[in-house]
Amino acid sequence: MFLYHGSDVIVKKPKILKSNRYLDFGAGFYTTGNKKQALRWAKKVAKRNDTDQFFISIYEFNERDAFKNLQVLKFDRPDKKWLDFVLKNRNGKKTDEYDIVTGPVADDNVYLSIRLFETGVLSETETIKRLKIRKLYNQMLFHSEKSFKYLEYKDFLTF
Repeated sequence: MFLYHGSDVIVKKPKILKSNRYLDFGAGFYTTGNKKQALRWAKKVAKRNDTDQFFISIYEFNERDAFKNLQVLKFDRPDKKWLDFVLKNRNGKKTDEYDIVTGPVADDNVYLSIRLFETGVLSETETIKRLKIRKLYNQMLFHSEKSFKYLEYKDFLTF
């Protein structure tokens, strides 16, 4: 399986970086199976860093062996368990007991529904219902150094 990472630099050797903001699945190295999503991420990073270049680094991921040998948390869809996990991470709670976490991306539009839930405007049921009708891209977080042995850098795309 191929995975993509969007940034304003080419990433041949992924690292676990601590972010200055709270992300869906916590700190680590984020990838996606969707090139369009990776390009969106690359453009956001370039804008945030005030650069005019962006890249998509391409990796081959040995999913079968990784999922067999590592602690993996997999969300197939936005449900209560996914929502609780994303909220924990977005609120700065530690959830680093997994080597890899994979599931839907809570993009800016999705995050609005989550904020409405957090403030009591939406019920949990209504929030999940709204999330299910959105086209959510996937993301895979590499959360431990040992998870990188299943990820091999292949190439990059530039824009």
